[in-house]
Amino acid sequence: MNARDLDRYKELLLAKRRELTTARAGTEGAATASGADTGDLVDHAAAALEAELQVRLRETDSKLLRAIDEALGRIERKTFGVCQECMKPISAARLDAVPWSRLCRECKEHRQA
Repeated sequence: MNARDLDRYKELLLAKRRELTTARAGTEGAATASGADTGDLVDHAAAALEAELQVRLRETDSKLLRAIDEALGRIERKTFGVCQECMKPISAARLDAVPWSRLCRECKEHRQA
């Protein structure tokens, strides 16, 4: 992979990280604010469900942020775009769709089977 491609993927990864951190900052108080002591039983159930959803979204975002940081590290180490299992190049189409991929499509499918 050439330097221009690596720069492009680095920019995609940094943009996705900014998007996630901005979204996370916007929802910091959402889960705690929904736990108010007003309303009926349905309101309390809805608030609890919303709080649980926010926790799960934060967990997912945290995993994605870790994957992005790992991909940026692979760019720095010059191992970006190489499958960490079979050591073959990851297709450009896969990297364009999921630039934090660490596995080629075949290895990913094999893991899910």
